[in-house]
Amino acid sequence: MNYRHIYHAGNFADCMKHALLLALIRALKRKPAGFLVLDTHAGCGRYDLTSEEAEKTGEWRAGIGQLLNSPAAAALAAYLDAVRPNVQDRHRYPGSPAFARAELRPQDQLIACELHPEDVRPLRRLFHADPQAAVHHRDGYEALRALLPPKDFKRGLVLIDPPFEKPDDFARCAEAVALIRNRFRAGIVAVWYPIKHRTPVRAFYTALQDAGIRDMLACEFLLRPPVDPSRLNGCGLLVVNAPFGFEDEARNILEALAVGLRSPDAEDIQITIERLAEE
Repeated sequence: MNYRHIYHAGNFADCMKHALLLALIRALKRKPAGFLVLDTHAGCGRYDLTSEEAEKTGEWRAGIGQLLNSPAAAALAAYLDAVRPNVQDRHRYPGSPAFARAELRPQDQLIACELHPEDVRPLRRLFHADPQAAVHHRDGYEALRALLPPKDFKRGLVLIDPPFEKPDDFARCAEAVALIRNRFRAGIVAVWYPIKHRTPVRAFYTALQDAGIRDMLACEFLLRPPVDPSRLNGCGLLVVNAPFGFEDEARNILEALAVGLRSPDAEDIQITIERLAEE
């Protein structure tokens, strides 16, 4: 895989991640008090689907391109409504910070961290002079110690979505979740992860359980059995401290995605939602 996200923007993994992300943010909006969204690996913020990089893989065509041309499912309505004008009118796919920013109320805040110099520049342009969105050019894992607990918010969501280009990214994710739970107990934590084969994912779960993390919900979407470690066979979103009702909502979203994304290359789609540990 090429780990610059422009090559993969709008693919099946983005559809899964962002549909669930919107559900989490909208759950936070049920209460009037403000909240913080902290995106540790924010990327560019939005991606040009007509770019040479995006067209080189064409992954978006079997992802958001296919969904937008399929019958609309009620469970995906909020996600597709957010994406449609960006993709159909401007050929842009929004990244996680753009999804989050569009959902913020006046009392809410976004902090987007990005370390890659080629990605942080367009991210800064996207949120230039925006009082509700702060961009930090820094390592997202290291930023957790400096930014948590948030000074002005008692509620929020931390999204950890690294490129998984380093062999220790699963271990660093587990350490980050433990740190967040120690510093921001009321916060929701969401970790996106790739599924190529099962061994690193099982080790990730074990590390979290050994760290004493409870109330974990693993939402997984597999295009094919995870037996070929050279391919992205699926992905997961681990949610810690999931809001009330999210488990059922996530199941409806994944089931709708399984219908909308079925293709000759993804005929054996499997979805799972598993509670890994209870309080």
